[in-house]
Amino acid sequence: MTVTTTRTEELLALRSSEIPRGISLAHPIVAARAEGVKLWDVEGREYHDWIGGIGVLNVGHNHPAVVAAVQAQLANFSHTCFQVAAYEPYLRLAQGMNARFPGGVKAKTFFLSTGAEATENAIKVARAYTNRPAVISFTHSFHGRTLMGMTLTGKKAYYTQNFGPFAPDVYHAPFPYEYRGTSVQVALEGMQELFRTTVDPSRVAAIILEPVLGEGGFLPAPVEFLKALRQICDEHGIVFIADEIQSGVGRTGDFWAIEACGVQPDLLTFAKSIGGGLPISGVTGKAEIMDAPQTGGLGGTFAGNPLACAAGLAVLGLFEDGTLLEHARHIGGRLHTAFTDLQGDIGGIGDVRGQGPMIALEFVKDRVSREPDPEMATRVVEEARDRGLLLLKAGMYANVIRVLVPITVTDDELTEGLEKFGGAVRAAAGVA
Repeated sequence: MTVTTTRTEELLALRSSEIPRGISLAHPIVAARAEGVKLWDVEGREYHDWIGGIGVLNVGHNHPAVVAAVQAQLANFSHTCFQVAAYEPYLRLAQGMNARFPGGVKAKTFFLSTGAEATENAIKVARAYTNRPAVISFTHSFHGRTLMGMTLTGKKAYYTQNFGPFAPDVYHAPFPYEYRGTSVQVALEGMQELFRTTVDPSRVAAIILEPVLGEGGFLPAPVEFLKALRQICDEHGIVFIADEIQSGVGRTGDFWAIEACGVQPDLLTFAKSIGGGLPISGVTGKAEIMDAPQTGGLGGTFAGNPLACAAGLAVLGLFEDGTLLEHARHIGGRLHTAFTDLQGDIGGIGDVRGQGPMIALEFVKDRVSREPDPEMATRVVEEARDRGLLLLKAGMYANVIRVLVPITVTDDELTEGLEKFGGAVRAAAGVA
């Protein structure tokens, strides 16, 4: 008897054989091509991609402007190392990012390759500027998979495993999570308790915070909390770092999520969608702080690769006239309305939250106990995939579905995706 093996089965078997088990796989598919909001696998199946490479594709797969910019740069050169020979795409992209820094102050920027590198280097800059060692991050946070990134991350078990010991002088304060009982007041009291019992604020170089938690379940930091943190940092000479690696570049309907609250960070980290699919990250911040490290203290062999910088310039160009951000806010409104309507029909949707089109649903076993229901979230992901929609979970209990649909999605595409999503949730809940 002849057993037929599909191309997907063949490649996933190769993956199992050749790739270590520590690399997870959200969906048992193998991509073949993609464009805009659509992705096709090696079997020719079409999917609406609401994951976007985990927040990398705010402008969609293979945006024509990004492709053209990369092709043009590739015809010139692909690498020199910026510390060896400078090049204009790096300089122009830095200029563009400085102009986008919240608050209108003189800013400077340098580039790296990954979000974790941006995190590490922001901490280096803050320590160099303050000559202090300690750093405070928050529960439920995610800041990368390097040693410092894992140490800063407040979503511990899944990412840190048995990889320690971890970096010293890193402390965690509560992040406001009103739905689960942590109010702004409780969170701020937790910060003060940390100062009283664990680390004196005079030793703290930086407080790093995601304005909207990513892996933590798309929890926006309340405006009053951000303003209180800004005041604490000003009072104690602490550098305030906004981690906008997932929430930035239009994800929330503003170019930076923190812009909506009117609070200015001292440093801002970015990565993911700025490269339109190419690996690039960086740190932008107040010039005085950014100049603290001495020559040679910053950099990297592939940091600010010319192809990625060209892509970044193309991405920035897409935001110039404000039309794309306006469309993002429109998308956010449609998603919020659709999800709250669905919540009215499905008792297992405990919370709908987010900022603009960076929106999520938290699934619970019932709305009274609010007991997390990760199994329901898993069923939704599986039902959605069967309908041609790719989703991703998040949250401390893996019971949150986060939406990272490209903000270039058309209204018709969004309508089709929402139909798939609603059908998946109803099927997972056993509701006709």
